[in-house]
Parts: sequence; C-alpha cells; structure tokens
Amino acid sequence: MSITRPAEGDFLPYAGGYINQIPIEANPLDALRSQPAEIHAVFANLKEEQAEKAYAEGKWTLKEMLLHQIDSERVFAYRALRFARADAQDLPGFEQDDYVANSGANARAIASLLAEYDATRAATLALFGSFTEEQLNRRGTANGGPVTVRALLFIIPGHEQHHLTIIRERYLPIL
Repeated sequence: MSITRPAEGDFLPYAGGYINQIPIEANPLDALRSQPAEIHAVFANLKEEQAEKAYAEGKWTLKEMLLHQIDSERVFAYRALRFARADAQDLPGFEQDDYVANSGANARAIASLLAEYDATRAATLALFGSFTEEQLNRRGTANGGPVTVRALLFIIPGHEQHHLTIIRERYLPIL
C-alpha cells in the first residue's frame, strides 16, 4: 500500500525534519517494521554499563535515549488515535527532558527496555494498520499546532531515524 506524504500545514515546522528522514517513495509502515532490527543491533553486544554512558556531559545515555523513543512513540500514537477518532480537543505538548529525568531508564536492564520497545512498536503498527484513508487525513491540534494522523505516521519512524543517526555518529564511536 502506498501512503502519500503529509502536506505543508499538516504538521508544525519542526516535525518536517522528522518527516524528511523518511525517503520520498518510502512507506512509513515499512520503516516502522524495519527499525526494530536496527535498534536491537545497536544494543546486541553492549554491556549494561556501556548503555548507561552518554557521549557528552549533559546528554542522555543510550538507555535513556531508548526509553525516550518509547515514550515519544506512545505520545505520538496516542495523538493519532485521538485525531483518527475525530477528537477535536487540543492536546498538550510534553517536555522530553522531564520525561527522561524521571524515567529511571538507567536502573533498568537492556532486555527490559527492548521488550517494552518491541511491545510499543507492535501496538503502533497495529494501530496505524487499522486506519482508513479518511482517518489518516483527520487532523487535530497538538503542542499548539496542527497535525494530521498521516503526519504522525511519518513523524514516528522519522523521529527514530533521527536518533539512530545520533547513535551511529556520537555513541557508537565512543563505545
């Protein structure tokens, strides 16, 4: 199934950076299906202590980044569900740094985080796989601006791709 990209005005400008992480002709559902293998490959040979290391002072550890991915995906999927069901209420943003600071990610085992990631991704795929074309085109307001369900479908894997690039460029070289 081919899924058209969201149009300008279907998302806040910052989200364009995430949407553009998905190649023009790519299906965002395929990206959602393939990314878990990349995430698992990153953590496959890491010791717990390595995953608790940040690449610089004040930056998140790999465990914190993974839990940030999980939290963000849940928030974006929740927004998509609400808007797909024609819920017109404005939804607030969330402060990612507060979420990470209160996550307890570094106290958890890599296996536990990966299991939660896999469960979250399975739920996201089931949710977006259930939407009709009409539901993908529905829109709402989140974080003070417009967003369509279609845009959220691109934002989730695009956000993860953004973080996978950071992992490859900044974390893996120091491990």
